[in-house]
Amino acid sequence: MGDAVRAHGYREATVADVVRLARTSRRTFYEHFSSKQDCYIALLAERNHLTVATIQAAVDVDAPWRSQVRQAVEAWIDVQTADPVLTHSWIRDVPAMGEASHALQRDTSAEFVSLVRALADTERFRAAGLRPPTRDGAVMLLGGFRELIATAVEDGRDITDIVDVAVDSAIALLLGPQRG
Repeated sequence: MGDAVRAHGYREATVADVVRLARTSRRTFYEHFSSKQDCYIALLAERNHLTVATIQAAVDVDAPWRSQVRQAVEAWIDVQTADPVLTHSWIRDVPAMGEASHALQRDTSAEFVSLVRALADTERFRAAGLRPPTRDGAVMLLGGFRELIATAVEDGRDITDIVDVAVDSAIALLLGPQRG
């Protein structure tokens, strides 16, 4: 499915493209997925799990807290940079899919919010007098990062150009007023 989206975009990709590129049959496809959309949602859910695992693995919890923030942001941006077409499609196409994609969006958001809160709930952060961001704060951060990435791709800019502003935004969230 990823290859079909990279070649044609999500909207123009067809099940025929998917099975041709995967060198499989329609029958096999439909044994696993009910539709092109179902297949794409499964791909993105798996990609999200791998992204979260990559970010977790990249953060050295013994490093200074500001370094941990940079490590997390850089790991996330690296994953997005590795596949900008799929990243852009995920950000722009999924919201237009309607009800079927809402569970994916909610699950993805919840997984990233949990990740952000867990990464900021370590000894280094507590020693600096910091608390994990609120759920709403983490959602704002995720939404801002996603929009920065989408506009960078749309403008033909290198996604890594947003690393510094993303790090600064995350640090500002962590340092800002904390409300229970």
